[in-house]
Amino acid sequence: MRRTRILTAVLALAAGLLAGTPPVVAAGNASEVPLAADTYTWKNARIDGGGFVPGIVFNRKEKNLAYARTDIGGAYRWQESSKTWTPLLDSVGWDDWGHTGVVGLASDPVDPDKVYAAVGTYTNSWDPKNGAVMRSSDRGASWQKTVLPFKLGGNMPGRGMGERLAVDPNRNSVLYLGAPSGKGLWRSTDSGVSWSQVTAFPNPGTYQQDPGDTSGYASDNQGVVWVTFDESTGTAGTATRSIYVGVADLQNSVYRSTDGGASWSRLAGQPTGYLAHKGVLDAVNGYLYLTYSDKGGPYDGGKGQVWRYATATGTWTNISPVAEADTSYGFSGLTVDRQKPKTVMATAYSAWWPDTQIFRSTDSGATWTRAWDYTSYPDRANRFTLDVSSSPWLTWGANPSPPEQSPKLGWMTESLEIDPFNSNRMMYGTGATLYGTENLTNWDSGGKFTIKPMVQGLEETAVNDLASPPSGAPLLSALGDVGGFRHTDLTKVPPMMFTQPNFTTTTSLDFAETDPNTVVRVGNLDSGPHVAFSTDNGANWFAGTDPSGVSGGGTVAASSDGSRFVWSPDGTGVRYTTGFGTSWSASSGIPAGAIVESDRVDTKTFYGFKSGKFYVSTDDGATFTASAATGLPSGDSVRFKALPGVKGDVWLAGGAADGAYGLWHSTDSGATWTKLSNVDQADTVGFGKAAPGASYQTLYTSAKIGGVRGIFRSTDKGASWTRINDDAHQWGWTGAAITGDPRVYGRVYVSTNGRGASYGDTSDTGGGGPTDPTDPPPTGACAVTYKITNQWSGGFQADVQLTNTGSSAWTGWTLAWTFPNAQTVTQTWNAETTQSASTVTAKNVGWNANVAAGSSVSFGFTGTWSGTNGKPTAFRTGDRNCTVS
Repeated sequence: MRRTRILTAVLALAAGLLAGTPPVVAAGNASEVPLAADTYTWKNARIDGGGFVPGIVFNRKEKNLAYARTDIGGAYRWQESSKTWTPLLDSVGWDDWGHTGVVGLASDPVDPDKVYAAVGTYTNSWDPKNGAVMRSSDRGASWQKTVLPFKLGGNMPGRGMGERLAVDPNRNSVLYLGAPSGKGLWRSTDSGVSWSQVTAFPNPGTYQQDPGDTSGYASDNQGVVWVTFDESTGTAGTATRSIYVGVADLQNSVYRSTDGGASWSRLAGQPTGYLAHKGVLDAVNGYLYLTYSDKGGPYDGGKGQVWRYATATGTWTNISPVAEADTSYGFSGLTVDRQKPKTVMATAYSAWWPDTQIFRSTDSGATWTRAWDYTSYPDRANRFTLDVSSSPWLTWGANPSPPEQSPKLGWMTESLEIDPFNSNRMMYGTGATLYGTENLTNWDSGGKFTIKPMVQGLEETAVNDLASPPSGAPLLSALGDVGGFRHTDLTKVPPMMFTQPNFTTTTSLDFAETDPNTVVRVGNLDSGPHVAFSTDNGANWFAGTDPSGVSGGGTVAASSDGSRFVWSPDGTGVRYTTGFGTSWSASSGIPAGAIVESDRVDTKTFYGFKSGKFYVSTDDGATFTASAATGLPSGDSVRFKALPGVKGDVWLAGGAADGAYGLWHSTDSGATWTKLSNVDQADTVGFGKAAPGASYQTLYTSAKIGGVRGIFRSTDKGASWTRINDDAHQWGWTGAAITGDPRVYGRVYVSTNGRGASYGDTSDTGGGGPTDPTDPPPTGACAVTYKITNQWSGGFQADVQLTNTGSSAWTGWTLAWTFPNAQTVTQTWNAETTQSASTVTAKNVGWNANVAAGSSVSFGFTGTWSGTNGKPTAFRTGDRNCTVS
C-alpha cells in the first residue's frame, strides 16, 4: 500500500544525469549516425494502479471530465465511454524526467478544454531541474511548458495536501500556485504563460517533516499547500475577491484575501497545532471546510480534526467526526457534494490498522456516519462491499485476523471527490490504487454501496528489473512497493503479485536460461528473508535464507541450468550457493555492492561489475578475478547482460556524462571490450528474438544515438540502429531495465519509473536497418490509415499511419491531404506540417525519414473543428495517390 517510495531514477542517475550538468554527446558520434524509424504500438503490461494517487480533480462545468495526478507517474484524464484513464504526460523526455511527478492539477472551470499541471519530483538535489507549470488547451493531448525559478516536489513529503494549483472560476486567465521550500505564493494572469511571486503573501510556510534530514528530502519546508476560491465573491470576467490559502505552518495554517489577492491576512480564531491538508468551500451555504492533521503526510499523522468556517460571520466550528483523543490518525481527504452541498465527506488518511476510515455527513458536519463500525470488537459492520475482482492482487494474498480485513478499504487516502454532476459517483485514491463507487447514496438509505477499483489505464509502478524467459510466462517484473508480477497474458491483470515472501520492493530477478522454471528474486522487506525461489516459472515461491548482515535485495544471478546462484545483497559482500539458498558462502575477489549476472551457457561462469572493473568467476561464484580491461564506466550506473546461447558474449551499457558513457561488447567473457562508436550514451541493454533472416539476436537499448534520446533496436549486432519509440512515448526515465521477447520478433519490454512496464510491438516484419541517404526519392505505392483518437468540443486528436507498399525503401517522405470541413492543425508530433487553407502537407523529421519497403511510419496531431469533423478521403505522397483505409 505504498509503504515505501521508490527512488529508482535518483539512485541510478546519481553518477550520471544528476551529476549537475546535462549529458553531453561523446566525440565523433553526433548526427552523422543514420537512423531508421519503425512504427511501434505501445501498451502497458496491465497491473492497474500500483501507486499513490494523491489528487483527483473533476471539472465543475462539464460532466464526466475528470483528472488524476500521481506522485511519480504523470497525470491522467478519465474516459467515460470506456471507464478508463488516458495517460497525459508520456511525452516527458529523459532530460526532464522529474516532470513526471505532479504536485498540483487544475481543470479550467470556465473553459473545460484547458488543464494545467504543476510538475517536478524532488525539491532537493535528487532532481537537478526546476519545476514547471504545463498548460494544455486540448485536455492534455498536447502541452506547453513554463519553467519556474524553483523546484516542485511531486514525490516529496506533504504531496497529498492540495490542490496547490487553482484557476480563478470567474476570471480563468488568473491562476495561483502554492510553492514549497519557502518560495511562497505565485500567480499567473495570462493563463499560465508567465508567473510572478505574490509578494504581499505573508507566510511561505515553516513545517518540516524532519529538520535534521541532511539529504534535504524530509527537511524541506512544505510551503504553501492549497488555494481555494469563493466563487460567490466575483462575477464572470472579473477576478474573484475572496481567496483562501493553506500554509504548512502548525500555528498559522489558513490565510485569506478579500481584494482579489492584493492583500492577505491570517484567519482569526483558527485552530492551531495542526496543518490544514485541504480546504474545500461550499459557496451555496457559505462554509469553508478544513481537514487537519498534526503531520504533513502521506504516511505520518497521529492526531487530527475537521473544522467548518462560516465565511460571512467568521465563526469556527469543530465538526470532527471523532474526538481528537480517540484518533490515531490525521484527516485529509475532503469533498462536498455539489448537488447536495450539505453533504460532506472526509478521510482518516493515515489510519493503517485495522483500516482507513471514511466519514460522511448530510447536515454540514453536525453529525457523521462511518464507512464501517465495530459491532462487538473485533467484529465490523461495513456500509460497503469491496469488489476487487478486476484487480485481485489488492488483497496482497493476506488472510488477517479481525478487525483487519483483506482487501483493505485503503491507506494514504488523501484524495476523495464526489462527482459534481452525480451524487452517486465518488472516487478516492490510496497508496496502491484508485477506488470508486457509482451508488454512493445507498450509504444514506441504509443499503450498501459497492466500491471497485476504478483504475484501468492508470499504471503507476516503478520497474527495477524485467525478464522474458524463452518458455512459460512472457514477462516477469521486479517492482517497487508492490513487489512484482508474473504476466501470462500482457492484456490482463495478474491474479497476485509475488508472495511468500511479499517484498515491499523487488530489486532484481533472474531465471535459469536452460531451465526457465527456475527463478530467483531478491528485494527489500522490513523483517524476514530477502531472497526467494520458484521452481514453476514464478507461479509459486518459497523463501531462501539470508546470510548474516543482509539489509536489502541488491542483485542476483542464476546459473544457466539453475543449479547455483550468486547474490550481491545490500549490507554485506557477494555470496554464492549451490541449491536454493539454505546456506551461502562468501565470494572472494569481488567487492561488496557489485552488480552480478550469469553466463547464459556456461553453468559455472558468473560476472560482476563495480566501479569501472569487470569481474569473472569460473567456479560457481566462489572466486572472482578482475578483468584487465580498461575504459569502462568508472561509476556504478551500469547494466550488463550475457547473450543467451553464446558463451562469453556480454554487452554492457552505462556511464556518466563526465566520463565514459555508452555501449560496450565483449566476446571473451569480459577480457576485452569494444565500445560502439555509433552510440553516444546507453543505459540499458537487452536481447530478443532475431529478425527474419538474421543469425544474431536483436539488441534493444535505452540510449542516445545520433543525438536523439529514445528506445532503439538493432538487428545487425549494433552496426545500425532503429529508433522504435517516438516523442509521444518517452515515459521520462527508462534506465532501469529493458528486454526483448525471445519468442516474438520486435517485441520489447521497457522499464519506467512510475508508468509501469511498457511493451511495444513492431509493424516491421523484416528488421532492416537505415538506408543509404543517397538513395533516390521514394517510388512505389503507399497506404494511409487516418484515425481520430480523441474528440471534444472544438478540438480533436488524430493519428496517421503511412505505409510504404512499394518495393524499394524511402529516404524521405511527404504526405498531403485536404480537410473536408476546414479543420486546422494546431500541433504535430513525429512530423513537420504546413497548411494552406484546407490543404495540409506533412513531412518527415530527421529520425523517421527512412521507411523500408513494407514498413510504416506514424505521426499525430491535434486540430480544431467546427460543425463537422469529417475524415480526409484522399492522401498523396509526391505524385502518387495512396490507398486509404
